[in-house]
Amino acid sequence: MRLEWLEDILAIAETGSFSGAAERRRLTQSAFSRRVQQIEGYIGVELFDRGHKPIRMRPTTLAQSEQIAQLTLGLRQLVVDLRRGERLSSNKVVVACQHSLTTVRLPQLLRDMPEQADDVYIRLRSANLDECTGLLLSRQADIAIVFRLPNEAGDFNDDFIEVIVIGSDRFLPVFNAPLALAGQGGLREIPAIAYPSEVFFGSVMERRILPHLDPAHVYVPKVETALTLAAVEMAAAGVGVAWVPASLARGHIEAGRLIDLSSALPACDLDISAMRLEGSASQAAEGFWERLLKA
Repeated sequence: MRLEWLEDILAIAETGSFSGAAERRRLTQSAFSRRVQQIEGYIGVELFDRGHKPIRMRPTTLAQSEQIAQLTLGLRQLVVDLRRGERLSSNKVVVACQHSLTTVRLPQLLRDMPEQADDVYIRLRSANLDECTGLLLSRQADIAIVFRLPNEAGDFNDDFIEVIVIGSDRFLPVFNAPLALAGQGGLREIPAIAYPSEVFFGSVMERRILPHLDPAHVYVPKVETALTLAAVEMAAAGVGVAWVPASLARGHIEAGRLIDLSSALPACDLDISAMRLEGSASQAAEGFWERLLKA
């Protein structure tokens, strides 16, 4: 049963005449009459009492009128959904993003992106650095947005991966503000929130932070987590010092719950980089990349 046929039946029921329904359906009366005959021929029964003025539905048709109306609405919505699904599919950009960038920096980036197209549909995949790279290499993501250390190529092959720097951050030590202030100058041991060595920030700690600790300070891990958001909250609770991206800690620092200890403990800069595979990209992904270049 075609959607247009259901709409024809409803038009006759609502206007009470073939001429009124034909006008509503933007057809000549003869063309509309032929279409009604085609509908009735397909179903095998007469749907309308033509001997009554205004025309009215036969009892069998009237009994199904509510279902006809519901089917019409349902089919209309199905058409809208299918068209929308096709539009979203053709304009979809899959972005893999490190967990620590997903909550603060990525929303800001999307908000501030110039010429952001309303019809671009972004599917976000939040993952760790290795997973983001894997999603990119397996073409399950169009673009990956990750933290990197400045001037370090890492494991990326420039022959087939294009990398651009789209922002910066700072990896700094933070701790519960009242406790830090109360213990100023008196702490030799540094209770710390540690990261597993196999995650990006674990590697940063081993290469850029711990080698630069003052020998007078002893780094004492209390808790290990791969999640920077958890590290922020544990530092705020006073469990230990956490090295985290400044963007994640800024709200707590401004509220007085955390204090930045980078004047006394090592910190380092971070690049926020976007990566994509060289070669063919969808029009939507290419447009998103161009807007990243302008961000």
